[in-house]
Amino acid sequence: MKIHFIGIGGIGVSALAQYYLAMGHKVSGSDLVSSEITKALKKKGAKLLIGKHETKNLPNDADLVIYSLAIPQKNPEIQKAKRLRVKIQSYPEALGELTKKYFTIAISGTHGKSTTTALISLILIKAGFNPTVVIGTKLKEFGDSNFRMGKSPKGKPLVSHGARKYLVIEADEWQASFLNYWPKIIVLTNIEREHLDYFKNLNYILKTYKEYILRLPKDGILIVNKDGQNIKKLLTKIYTIYPLSNALLKYPPLFPTVVKNVVYYSLKQKGSKKLKKVLKIPGEHNVSNALAALAVARALKIPDKISFKALSEYRGSWRRFEITKTLYPKPCTLISDYAHHPTEIKVTLKAAREKFPRKKIWVVFQPHQYQRTHYLFDDFVKVFREALKQTEDGPLIDRLVITKIFDVAGREEKKIKRKVSSEKLIKAINKSWAIYIPEVEEVAEYLKKNLKGKEVVIIMGAGNIYKLCDLF
Repeated sequence: MKIHFIGIGGIGVSALAQYYLAMGHKVSGSDLVSSEITKALKKKGAKLLIGKHETKNLPNDADLVIYSLAIPQKNPEIQKAKRLRVKIQSYPEALGELTKKYFTIAISGTHGKSTTTALISLILIKAGFNPTVVIGTKLKEFGDSNFRMGKSPKGKPLVSHGARKYLVIEADEWQASFLNYWPKIIVLTNIEREHLDYFKNLNYILKTYKEYILRLPKDGILIVNKDGQNIKKLLTKIYTIYPLSNALLKYPPLFPTVVKNVVYYSLKQKGSKKLKKVLKIPGEHNVSNALAALAVARALKIPDKISFKALSEYRGSWRRFEITKTLYPKPCTLISDYAHHPTEIKVTLKAAREKFPRKKIWVVFQPHQYQRTHYLFDDFVKVFREALKQTEDGPLIDRLVITKIFDVAGREEKKIKRKVSSEKLIKAINKSWAIYIPEVEEVAEYLKKNLKGKEVVIIMGAGNIYKLCDLF
């Protein structure tokens, strides 16, 4: 089969492209810019066209076209596919088809999806479950890839065997993508106000999550973070019974029984302190992610000994508190992190201060998307004000640089772009050592001139700010 991907460089779409390559299909694709991901796809045999989206990019004999949700319907390649009457699917629709063929474990929530997906995958691998994995980051354990194909003992793609075939996916909520999936296990890490350009408010978010959870089969398992306040609000809308965990349910029976098997995990549960000691990745939020992974392992009857060994060996992934060193211009510790939501920023900065209690910590933050910055403006201001606040123990961070907002093509409203800017964000934060430097290259020059040596520099955001690491 010949499959063409539009927006193939996306973190999810590229993983799906690798799946079809591993299955022996011919894969082509297009994207606006080249990246580490597109280069890796080329090495694996994909035929890629980088630059402008054009009708000529789509082969006339394509059997299937899969497009990123970031691609508008007026895209010329989509329009040509319609004229040719080629089957067209969005990325979540295509991934949803796969979830029907596997025992699927879907990790959802506003934060922590990638790390939790990684931890669950590594436990399953160590336990011999041999999962296929689609994840929103690159793992060293997967050869710096965002995809792993489950293989049979003979090295062939694992599409069936005597036991179950497992698929572990990071199930994103943007544009309600996860409503296309049919998992047997859902892990729900947390729920917060996010993607408000689509959801508008928290109630709509909760309603969508409810619809998602109700897709579980009767023997499905729901694993939820008991510490999440909005998760508690969600579960008041769903009558649950017969939990696998010993936690007592406090939720009134508002609906008929729809989810029978519910497992709770919490930072307050027995064993969380032990887990914190064995983890190499810092922060309470990562202890919570590991507890979620442990809950999945126990539901699958994987011995704790195997799970703890896998968790203790995990050293992080691409752009998730990824620590590197630089000797130029002076010895410093660089941390590249994907955090782009106020809550993610807060827990990441707290984790950094816990790991480096006596170091000077500088933060370079690139706001991601005008709409997110607009809708969560007050939350961004609050988290950075608190981080720069002088206390008896000193501030959480010592200097903040904010770049211009990363403009996400095809997802921004002009009226919103006129209302918000990084300059306004800096002005509202109104703290010493908070400055605006628009371009990444300018930030690199500023750091080279002003770093004294031995500082910790956190390079933070979901756009192209990670490229700053390469300028040292």
